[in-house]
Amino acid sequence: MTFLQILWFILIFVLIAGYFVLDGFDLGAGVLYPVLGKNERDKAVVRRAIGPVWDGNEVWLLTAGGALFAAFAPAYATTFSGFYLAVMLVLFGLIVRAVSLEYRAHDPKWARLWDVLFTVGSLLPALLLGVAVGNIYAGIPMDAAGNYSGVPLLGLITPFTLLCGLLGLAMCLAAGASWVALKAPKPSDMQDRAAKLRTPLQIVALVLFVAVSVYALVIVQPEMAAQLGVVRWVFAILFVVAVVAAIMAGKKNCDIGSFVLQSAAAVCLVALLAASMFPNLVVASADSVGASITIASAASSELALSWMTGIACVGVPLVLIYHVIIYRTFRGRVADDELDY
Repeated sequence: MTFLQILWFILIFVLIAGYFVLDGFDLGAGVLYPVLGKNERDKAVVRRAIGPVWDGNEVWLLTAGGALFAAFAPAYATTFSGFYLAVMLVLFGLIVRAVSLEYRAHDPKWARLWDVLFTVGSLLPALLLGVAVGNIYAGIPMDAAGNYSGVPLLGLITPFTLLCGLLGLAMCLAAGASWVALKAPKPSDMQDRAAKLRTPLQIVALVLFVAVSVYALVIVQPEMAAQLGVVRWVFAILFVVAVVAAIMAGKKNCDIGSFVLQSAAAVCLVALLAASMFPNLVVASADSVGASITIASAASSELALSWMTGIACVGVPLVLIYHVIIYRTFRGRVADDELDY
């Protein structure tokens, strides 16, 4: 492995962490939409809370996919072709979610339908992306050419991958509740509901994290228990500390502190995944004919990675500046005169 290969392995997980943090909270808010939106005003608050930022947040997913394609094409080919039906369901959810947000304000006669589609479109990516990550970590059957050789879609669902999907969903829900509690007018019944829902969801995420970790170390990859390095233990402990601190901040009515700590926990979870996967990009299952896809076996040429690094040095700061401007422009709680489309 070369320096640039390792660098792009890290950068791709940084992009995944950015997506998990930024789009995670608006996906969670969408799934919680029927629970938090008891009336038309409350629903408008949820839509307005994520309205200015949700489309920019999704850019991180596109960038991560593009970076994987350019830096590690074989890993991109295996995952996107092997998980084809699951990927199509995720894209369907994202498309339906975007359409429902746009049409909701212009088509009041079908408001109930758009509300349902908004929730479903948020649920599918929040759940299925975690299932996909669980498969990549646990291992998938591949042929000698590195193609997925298992059963489409249903073959990806196992107790472990479903637990991973539920963990990802719980993290999104906790982030969504934290975001709505931070953005909703205070005092208001809706802000109280979001704040009260935030702590149980964070506890559920913590319990699921323990369940996934135990399942992974005891059943899925028992050899990993003897290989746990200091870095993995550090990220695992930091995740637990961040979630507990987020719960404590929420109990002290520090909404912004709870949201920031919840976001930090999401970053730690992705970092733990990266440390556990290294140097693999896609793990081959025990019955797989093909070998695992690693950094060294899948990396593009050094010239390509060099050009990508130069482009990233220009593009990533511009994206970060955009996000800073957007979040500063729309900072603060949603006001009643801001609920119109």
